[in-house]
Amino acid sequence: MSKEELKSVSDSKQIKQIKKGEILFSEGDQLHGVYCVKDGVSLLSKLSANGKNQIVKMASKGELLGQRSLVAEEQANLTAKAVADMEVCFISKDHIAKTLQNNPDFAVEVLRHMAHDLKAADEVIVNMSQKTVKQRLAATFLYLHQTFGTDSDGFLSITLSREDLADIVGTATESAIRMISEFKKQGLIYSSGKKIGVADEKKMEQLTQN
Repeated sequence: MSKEELKSVSDSKQIKQIKKGEILFSEGDQLHGVYCVKDGVSLLSKLSANGKNQIVKMASKGELLGQRSLVAEEQANLTAKAVADMEVCFISKDHIAKTLQNNPDFAVEVLRHMAHDLKAADEVIVNMSQKTVKQRLAATFLYLHQTFGTDSDGFLSITLSREDLADIVGTATESAIRMISEFKKQGLIYSSGKKIGVADEKKMEQLTQN
């Protein structure tokens, strides 16, 4: 974007603080702009026909939220919930639409973000159909460990509820709890309250492949 366009977007953006557990937008909402994540993490989920919540993505620093719905002029097809305190920039629909019309490079960048999201959605479908729940849970712990790191005590920096973990891997909460207990007995993870740490990254990696 040109300096003038960058300044226009910068002047129009609103900085919002989102507390852990708060909803940025819900499935079915009419969005009036896009969100850019400056800090924190959001879970993006979709409610299935049988009422089961399926988490399809975790969005973190630098990622856009709501761009697909805005471009398609449709209601939000996902719910975005903060799983850590977030700072987001909100840019109105009018400014985004104007920039899309006047700047082909910006339009291509938005399309690139959308293509990336489609690829991620394809991978979720493949994992759900070809991997076992145990493999998916192991892959989730590895992803959290490798992407967001750990705190000073070695626990995952992002603390998810057992229900959220179950929604990510596509199983009942009770099944996720039993599997977490099994992982602990096998020495793959350790925990303290809701916090979980990866004890053996190599064995966890092997588990995702077996």
